[in-house]
Amino acid sequence: MPDIRLHSKIGEIPREEWNTLCGTDYPFLRHEFLDALERSGSVSPETGWQPLHLSIWQEDALIGVMPLYLKSHSWGEYVFDWSWADAWQRNGLSYYPKLLTAVPFTPATGPRFGLSLPDTEGAALLAQAVRQIAERFDASGWHGLFIKPELRSAFEDNGLMARLGTQYHWFNRGYASFADYLSHFSSRKRKNVRKEREKVTAQGVQLETLVGERINGSHLDEFYRFYQLTYLKRGRQGYLTREFFTLLHEQMPEQLVLVMASYSGQHVAGALSLKSSSCLYGRYWGCLDEFDSLHFEACYYQGIDYCIQQGLQRFDPGAQGEHKIQRGFEPVETWSVHWVKEAGFHPALEDFLAEEQNLLREQMKELAEGLPFRQTTQ
Repeated sequence: MPDIRLHSKIGEIPREEWNTLCGTDYPFLRHEFLDALERSGSVSPETGWQPLHLSIWQEDALIGVMPLYLKSHSWGEYVFDWSWADAWQRNGLSYYPKLLTAVPFTPATGPRFGLSLPDTEGAALLAQAVRQIAERFDASGWHGLFIKPELRSAFEDNGLMARLGTQYHWFNRGYASFADYLSHFSSRKRKNVRKEREKVTAQGVQLETLVGERINGSHLDEFYRFYQLTYLKRGRQGYLTREFFTLLHEQMPEQLVLVMASYSGQHVAGALSLKSSSCLYGRYWGCLDEFDSLHFEACYYQGIDYCIQQGLQRFDPGAQGEHKIQRGFEPVETWSVHWVKEAGFHPALEDFLAEEQNLLREQMKELAEGLPFRQTTQ
């Protein structure tokens, strides 16, 4: 077996080698993104995210890397396992610490490791490695979140359990403009969207989309204020520090897309996304005041508009939100994979996951019936 090494900071792994293995198009597995989380203090042992990044060596050659964290809680993951933790506690066992491969605070499906091996071989190697690491740190198990769906069977073949989730994504079917997109809606649903957009304009709110170097420090200062206020309204702080956004802007500005909303000459809201060559990922939102329908405009409609203009094929606006259906975001499957050390829990978890999967598939089928498109276009 190749040599497996663990790293308490991603900075211990050279950026160029990490990015060569993982690529840089998908923004969230870039060395720069994960490094910004750590250097800004957003991810640290103090916040319950102990980095244990994995590197794989064949003699003196680095052949694989994977983000890995030792977690003392389940916050910031978006695949909810609180009931699992309760079951462990009721049986006098500790669910934490657990091992996690994910992008912190980022429920966006994509690659979760970089290997100079075929994915199926890589899944087998990683499944073996995390079992050994779990023993070393007395972790209850390992969880890989928002993996690429095509890897699900490879992990299942190596003894892991797969868990289905659902999100709502927009797909670009060659639309020439937002008006062209709406022309595929039923008349009533088309009018509803138009009314929402008109409400924003009628309130005197103006929107501007800034990309890359057009975003400056003042924009980020204002956006961060909005971002934190949105969390404070729910009685808690946002996960991310101001420095995180500075580091993103310094290290990967070409992948940042910021929608800023203005009222009476002042910025009042912002929505920050990241992009790859084919997908826009809506990530962070905040507002100073409440404006009717502004969240839909800034977080959804401006993103759709941008995708159409730039020829992006998909818009992933983030987790949850059945309200996205009526705006044309379609239910899609997301997948996570799980291994737990306590074999006694395996039958119950397998039953739980099978039942959950059946319920979710029924729900997705029902939700899809509420899509706004005319029947002739679907």
